[in-house]
Amino acid sequence: MVSQAAAPRAGFWKPFFLVAALYDGILGAAFFLFYNPLFHALGIALPNNTSYIHITTAYIFVQGLSYWFVYRDPLKNVDIVKVGIVYKVIYVGLAAYYLAIGQLLSSVFAWLAVTDLIFLVLFVRFVMQAPRSAVVR
Repeated sequence: MVSQAAAPRAGFWKPFFLVAALYDGILGAAFFLFYNPLFHALGIALPNNTSYIHITTAYIFVQGLSYWFVYRDPLKNVDIVKVGIVYKVIYVGLAAYYLAIGQLLSSVFAWLAVTDLIFLVLFVRFVMQAPRSAVVR
C-alpha cells in the first residue's frame, strides 16, 4: 500500500494531465485539420490516400480527450493512464526504430517521441504513486 505521503498530489498531477490533454488533443486536431500545410512545412510527401493521416490523428486526439478525463479526476482514471503508458511506449519505440533504420519521415517525429518519453516516465510515476485502491479494483 502506498503511504498517504507518497500518494499523488493533485497540485502537480491535475495541471500535468491538463498539459497532456492539450498536447495530444491539439497535436491530433492540428494534423487532422492541417495535415497538408504541416506535411509541406516538414518536407513530407502526402500519401496517395489521406485516410492514414486522419485515422492516426483521430486516435491522437482521442488520447488527448482521455487525458482530459484523467485531469478531471486523476485517481478515478488510473486505468486510462495505463492505456496512455502503452500508447507512449509504442510511439516512442516505433519512432526510435524508424530513426535507427533511417526511415523516420521527419526529425520532428523524433522530438515528439522525446516529449512522449517524458510523458511516459511521468505516467509511470503517477501509476506507481497512486493508492493501491485506485490501481487495483
